[in-house]
Amino acid sequence: MSISIFIDGHAGTTGLQVAEKLAAHDGVSLITLDDEARKDLDARRAAFAKADAAILCLPDAAAKQAAEMTADLDVVLIDASTQHRTDDAWVYGMAELGDAQRSAIATSRHISNPGCYPTGFLAMAVPLRHAGILSQDAKLIVPAISGYSGGGKGLIEAFDAGTSPRHFSYAHGLSHKHLPEMQKMADLTSCPIFMPSVGDFEQGMLVHLPLFASQLDKQVTADDIAEIFKAHYASSSLITAYDGNDDSQLNANGFLPADGLKGTDRLEIFTSYNATNNQFWLTARLDNLGKGASGAAVQNMNIALGFDETRGLSV
Repeated sequence: MSISIFIDGHAGTTGLQVAEKLAAHDGVSLITLDDEARKDLDARRAAFAKADAAILCLPDAAAKQAAEMTADLDVVLIDASTQHRTDDAWVYGMAELGDAQRSAIATSRHISNPGCYPTGFLAMAVPLRHAGILSQDAKLIVPAISGYSGGGKGLIEAFDAGTSPRHFSYAHGLSHKHLPEMQKMADLTSCPIFMPSVGDFEQGMLVHLPLFASQLDKQVTADDIAEIFKAHYASSSLITAYDGNDDSQLNANGFLPADGLKGTDRLEIFTSYNATNNQFWLTARLDNLGKGASGAAVQNMNIALGFDETRGLSV
């Protein structure tokens, strides 16, 4: 018997990609609403009532409304918005944080999909926190760049029309909406300084974590850190950690392309080290619409409904 899935907000960037992945997922069938019905509360509630799981690809306020609307229904909700990411009543949907996180996702009715930037940051910070390399009071700086698709239809249209700057930074008020989940899920006492930017490419993302050796609680090499990542993700089909100072993924010019994982649901971690300056440069690369959004939503749906974790995903 096929499992029924409702995508609330299927016309948005993330919703369209979720639908594309589920079209190749032979274990589910989609409940769809036409353009008029998807704005009708009664029609939406009826769709939720028929669904085994629903993926919310909505603005924060609408996601909150959907959660309230379905409070008495037996449907698994996977919220791709920011609304519930630090809500203790919702499970944070990044299974790779640890076995307990994966188990919680498997038994929860309310799962909050991680943000794209936090996915990259947490993929690096959490294993180092667990290994005792980074202390709870570590002061971290996180530069990052994303493809313009992360800004939704408006920014996509602006880039296509040539009316947007080709590369820009933003959130200069140091209060980006992703910061609360980054701090909470990495269990940090201080909020990181987060420096996001957008580049002239559609999909892809680089999230950086530069560190002085003096910031670390243990004396380690690049290989030591790489081994921590490899051990943490040994059972993961979606996250790959490379050896210390491994340049195999650089192009002929020595560049690491931000869009190198475009169209996939994978994440890669790179560890670079300069022994003279005693500095580390950690980088996570992912597709902001893949592992950073729609891929993570489908992965969480698979775990919650008992499918193989990577079913319907590009690994």
